[in-house]
Amino acid sequence: MGLGFIRAAWAVRVELVWFDSLGAKGASVLVEACGHRVVIDPGVAVMHPSFPASREAKEEWYREGLGRVMEALKRADIVVVTHYHHDHYLYRPEHISLYLGKTLYAKNPNIYVNESQHERALEFYSMLYRLAGIGDHLEEPALDPNDIPDPLDSLLEARSRSFPGYDKRRRELLERGRGWFKRLVGRWASWRWIRSLEANGLHVVWADGEVFEHGCLRLRFTGPLFHGVEYTRVGWVIGVIVEAGRRRLFYSSDVNGPVIEDYASMIIEAAPDTLILDGPPTYLLGYMLNRVNLSRAIENAVRIVSETTRLETVVYDHHLAREPRFRERAAPVWEVAKRRGVKLATAAEHMGLVPAVLRRA
Repeated sequence: MGLGFIRAAWAVRVELVWFDSLGAKGASVLVEACGHRVVIDPGVAVMHPSFPASREAKEEWYREGLGRVMEALKRADIVVVTHYHHDHYLYRPEHISLYLGKTLYAKNPNIYVNESQHERALEFYSMLYRLAGIGDHLEEPALDPNDIPDPLDSLLEARSRSFPGYDKRRRELLERGRGWFKRLVGRWASWRWIRSLEANGLHVVWADGEVFEHGCLRLRFTGPLFHGVEYTRVGWVIGVIVEAGRRRLFYSSDVNGPVIEDYASMIIEAAPDTLILDGPPTYLLGYMLNRVNLSRAIENAVRIVSETTRLETVVYDHHLAREPRFRERAAPVWEVAKRRGVKLATAAEHMGLVPAVLRRA
C-alpha cells in the first residue's frame, strides 16, 4: 500500500502510512532508500466534530491509523518531526519508547516556535530523555533578540502582492503579526532551551535549514516556514527534501496550500519528482481561512504543478480532505495536473480507495 519506484542503481520506495483522506488526521510517509528507512511525521489524531462520519467510524479510523504509524515508526531508523502538532508525532507516554535507538531530525523547539508547540515539545523531550537515562536536558539560551530576523522580511513575493479590497485589512493584520512576533522573540530569549544531543543510543538533532547525509541518502531541511499565512499564530514548521540518486521527494509539511507565494517558488526550485503537499483547510473557510487566502493557496498549487519541471506524482491531501467539497474548491489544481500528465490525488486515491470524507460512515 504505497508508491514505489526504481531508477538506475538506486531503489526508492515511498509508503503512504496515513493521511487525512483515510479518515483520521495525519500526513505520514515512510521512505526506504540506500539501506535506510525514514519515517516523516509519525502521528495521527481523531477528526474534528464536523467531519461527516459517526463517532464510532472516526475512532475506528484513528485506531487503524495509530497502528500503521506505530508500525512505521518501529521499522524506521531515521525519524523526522516537522513540528509539534499531535497529528505529526506520537507523544503519549506509552509510545515514547518507539523513538529509542533512532536518529531524530526535528524542528527546533526553542526558536521560531509558538508557546503551545514549545510546551508540547518540552513535555515530549522530557519523557524521551528521561526514558533514555539522560538527566538535565535544558540549558540557558544563547540568544540576542536583536539578531533574530523577522521572517516576513525574506518573503519578497508575498510582500509584493496586492489584493484589491483586502489590502488595508491585510496591512493591519501584518502589523499586528509583527508585534506578536517581537513579543515571541522575547520569550525565546527568556526560557531555558531544550538541548539536542547524542547519548545512550539516542541521537536528537534540530534540523532547521540543515543538510544530512547517510550514504547515498541525503536529507535537506528548509528553514522555518509559517504554518499557513504570514504570522499565523499556529506557529512554524520545517519542510524536508529526501534525495537518493536522481530521485527527489519534497514533503511540504503544513504550509496550507501553500498560501505564501515564496514557498511555492521554493518547491518549484527544488524540482522534486514526488511531492507530498498539504492543501488549504477548506473546512475552515469563513472561520480561519478567508477567500483571498484560499485563492492564493490554489494559485500557488497550480503554479507548482505547472512549473515544477520533473514532477511526476503529487499526494495532495492533508488539511484538504476534511470536507466533501474539497475537490470542487481546489478544481484548478486537478485540472492543471491532468493537462500536464502529473499523477495528483489524495493518498486514499493513490491507494485505490475513496476518500473517507466522501464515504457514508
